[in-house]
Amino acid sequence: MRRREAEGEYYSIDAEQVIKLLSSDRGGIKESEARKRLEKYGPNKLQKEGGRSKISLFLSQFKNFLIVVLLAATLVSFAIGEVIDASVILIIVILNAVIGSVQEYRAEKSLEALKRLSSPTAVVLRGGRERRIPVEEVVPGDVIILEAGDRVPADARVIEAVDLRVDESALTGESTAVEKSERKLHGNLTLGDRRNMVYSGTVVVYGRGKAVVVATGMRTEIGKIASLVQSTEVEETPLQKRLAIVGRQLGTLILVICAVVFLVGVVKEGWNEENVMFMFLSSVSLAVAVIPEGLPAVVTMCLSLGTQRMVKRHAIIRRLPAVETLGSCDVICSDKTGTFTKNEMSVRRLYIDGRNVEVREEGDRAILEEKGREVGLSEISGLDVLGRGVVLCNNASLEEKRGDPTELGLLSFGRIVGMKKGRLESVYRRVREVPFDSTRKRMSVVVSEGDKRVVYMKGAPEVVLELCSRTLQRGKAVRINRSEREKILEAGDGMAKKALRVLAVAYRELGERGRNKVEQKKEEIEKDLVFVGLVGMMDPPREGVKEAVRTCRTAGIDVKMITGDHAITAHAIAEEIGLPKGETITGVDLDKMSDEELEKRVDGISVFARVNPEHKLRIVEALKRRGHIVAMTGDGVNDAPALKRADIGVAMGKSGTEVAKESSSMVLTDDNFSTIVAAVEEGRGIYDNIRKFIAYLMSSNLGEVLAIFLGIILFPIKLTILLPVQILWVNLITDGIPALALGVEPKEAGIMKRPPRSAREKIFSGSMLRIMILGGVIMGIGTLAAYYFYNPGFENNGQAALKAGTMAFTTLMVFEMANTFNCKSERRSLLSGGVLNNRWIILSVVLSLFLQILVIYTPLSTAFKTVPLNILDWMFILGMSLTVVVGIEILKFFERRREKTTKN
Repeated sequence: MRRREAEGEYYSIDAEQVIKLLSSDRGGIKESEARKRLEKYGPNKLQKEGGRSKISLFLSQFKNFLIVVLLAATLVSFAIGEVIDASVILIIVILNAVIGSVQEYRAEKSLEALKRLSSPTAVVLRGGRERRIPVEEVVPGDVIILEAGDRVPADARVIEAVDLRVDESALTGESTAVEKSERKLHGNLTLGDRRNMVYSGTVVVYGRGKAVVVATGMRTEIGKIASLVQSTEVEETPLQKRLAIVGRQLGTLILVICAVVFLVGVVKEGWNEENVMFMFLSSVSLAVAVIPEGLPAVVTMCLSLGTQRMVKRHAIIRRLPAVETLGSCDVICSDKTGTFTKNEMSVRRLYIDGRNVEVREEGDRAILEEKGREVGLSEISGLDVLGRGVVLCNNASLEEKRGDPTELGLLSFGRIVGMKKGRLESVYRRVREVPFDSTRKRMSVVVSEGDKRVVYMKGAPEVVLELCSRTLQRGKAVRINRSEREKILEAGDGMAKKALRVLAVAYRELGERGRNKVEQKKEEIEKDLVFVGLVGMMDPPREGVKEAVRTCRTAGIDVKMITGDHAITAHAIAEEIGLPKGETITGVDLDKMSDEELEKRVDGISVFARVNPEHKLRIVEALKRRGHIVAMTGDGVNDAPALKRADIGVAMGKSGTEVAKESSSMVLTDDNFSTIVAAVEEGRGIYDNIRKFIAYLMSSNLGEVLAIFLGIILFPIKLTILLPVQILWVNLITDGIPALALGVEPKEAGIMKRPPRSAREKIFSGSMLRIMILGGVIMGIGTLAAYYFYNPGFENNGQAALKAGTMAFTTLMVFEMANTFNCKSERRSLLSGGVLNNRWIILSVVLSLFLQILVIYTPLSTAFKTVPLNILDWMFILGMSLTVVVGIEILKFFERRREKTTKN
């Protein structure tokens, strides 16, 4: 059997020649040949490449450098007998890995969703006889029989078509059903323009036909998408990259500080076994102080809390880091059909009785406007006749959502102008139908209306108008003249230029009963008609999309449309929703561009039309090479690879395919583009909060490090300022709870009026870095001062040493509670308000203080080596801790003044 290397070229070959190339005939192949081909080409199903197991997903969570540092600290702690410290750290690391692996496991389901798109059975011709077989047994060369409602089982070349129309929106993004024919096509055509091909996973919505299978399984267009999804790696998010950098920096810092402390101690006290062991333990204490043990868990918890807030705003997060990534994105690439638009045809304009009328649907009501003025239904002469025509000359069902999208749109229009199909059909009984076909370009029905028979017709304007001798004006049929014909055609051209699909409606009364006329040839029925009007239809933009696009532009986010639909349609929608006035190019244009040229031009292009799945992937990759953080939205099968490759993939929950949902990072439950804007706002707020609590945790750790480091340098070497167990308690418990509270800090005003952050921006930068350093220095020195004040004689054992250690431990803890309020904002003063706007911070501080009291005044004091404190001690601690608030307030004052000076 001879087969062409590129199945996609079959559209350019005559149907008979395709059948010969596939060694088949119009009666199909024989059973024996089918078995041979099944063995050669394999079953018609999507093959899954080797995916990662649950165990490998779990183990991959430990690749994070910060996690490796924590594991190293765990091993050292076990080695030196600090079992409690080691166990606590290990539990945190494992919990973090479990949460991460569960999230990623869900992302591995994309291919399973693709498999579910395949129909379970197919009707084929084998040896000239019809047979229903499992879809997996369909092979190249099989002739498949297609009827309305069938899901196409494989990619095939049409060899016979009778009014055959196929919904390809999930594959190509085209909103209207595509009319198919067996005619040979010419040129380099995209999927959506190959009108003599049908593709696996698409749905027949009208008519019937036959096609010879040219590709099965992974060779189909859906199979190619499956391969793209499998081969597309999910990149780390900006936050993950930044945290990895922090982890590496911390690891380096730990090694340097521990080495310095160890060497200083050995040089100062001499190289002997006792001193070496003490300095080693001191170095371990320092390492524990540097490592923010609670950071991975707090980040995960903060993102999880963010996902819960997102659900209330109609967004479900499938990958936790996606919450923060949304706040970073500066480009949103969106599919048109079902994302910007409703994915349903709707009447947008009428030309009736010589008037141009705009139509807008609001629930069950029609809003009609003429020259900017709203007009009532009764003011439009002939609207009742037009409504009856589009509803009665119609084979769709609005209740069952069955039929051609155009006919469903006409029924919806009929409903809002008071012409419901069920009620009309109870009065007007259909007695004959002359169906639509691609040659006639029209459809007619004859209905019984009382004692009369009436023919209603809809179709292409130039065809219908040619059959009309009269036109309906002010409710009366009058002879149509040449000038009137030109006006009608001009009105139709005007609609077409605005990307509207235009249909003409006409009627004719056949007279009383008119039985003989009904039985006449269709040519006799379809003549001497009365022209009623033109109907302009389009898949309309969703409510709120225009405002959402405007908000994106204010927030510095570029929005691009990427669709499989026609360029003129895409451009019209882009103009209507207010996309930036950039270039509009097609998939054919993209094929002519190199990756380098696309990368140079991609920023200036607003609309990509008539694109294939591979094109979408190229566009996303070009934008990412330009340094953009890209969010890709979509709902079709064709969107899956790009959704997975983008920094964040956003799928539609209602209209979206399972493939799109499983490939995405986020799913919109209301399918509303506006929800993305809300999610971006939430993401920006979450990133701000992550920066706040990381700065809080790191300033706390810096204070601990300085206290221990300076204590070793300045005090007698055998003194222990803070024990490892005390540091671990502060890092995990008394620090961790306020850090979580900072994670739910309310968003600051004007968050959507500032530009997106750069992908290269560091977590520690600007004023937040200065707050972190100054806060750490004040807390470190203050903790050391508290220890010295209560143990000026540097006793190594005894009550004074215990009291001094308890004071240093508690002073550090209260310092950090005060510092929580400093980290609520980078610039805003606590004096300007907002101290009490987050009740969780108040509760966390109270809870942390309560827990600190427990380790001082209960039997837990034995484990933590603490002693009770009196009221004067607490007053000393309170006074000392307020110094960090005063210091940071002074810093913020100068930061605000410097910012004003810079602006001026």
